[in-house]
Amino acid sequence: QVQLVQSGGGLVQAGGSLRLSCAASGRTFSSYTMGWLRQAPGKEREFVAAIIRSGGSTDFADSVKGRFTISRDNAKNTVYLQMNSLKPEDTAVYYCASRRGYGSRFSYEYDYWGQGTQVTVSS
Repeated sequence: QVQLVQSGGGLVQAGGSLRLSCAASGRTFSSYTMGWLRQAPGKEREFVAAIIRSGGSTDFADSVKGRFTISRDNAKNTVYLQMNSLKPEDTAVYYCASRRGYGSRFSYEYDYWGQGTQVTVSS
C-alpha cells in the first residue's frame, strides 16, 4: 500500500508559476513510476507528466511541454511538478499517482492516487 499526500497549488495569474509536491509513504518509493494527471470541470482526467523510477526519463503532454518540469527526490520519497508560464487552460484539479513499471499516459494504469489539489489560473 502506498499513500500519496499532495501539497502546493492554489490561485495564480496567467504567466505565473506554482510547484506541486507529492510525498509518498513506505520504503519502496524508488520502485514506482510517478505521474501527474489533471481533471478540469466537465472534462476527463488527462495525463500531464511522468517520471520513471530512477528519474532518468520523463514524459510530458504536448500541452505542457516546455512549461512544466517533473522531478523526484527518492531520498525524500517526493515527486514535484514545477509549473511555469501557467495559462487559464491549466486550471484543474491535479493528482499525483504511482504505478509499478514504465511510465504511462493512461490514468487507469496508475495504482495509487493522491488526494488532488486545485490549481486555478486567472486571466
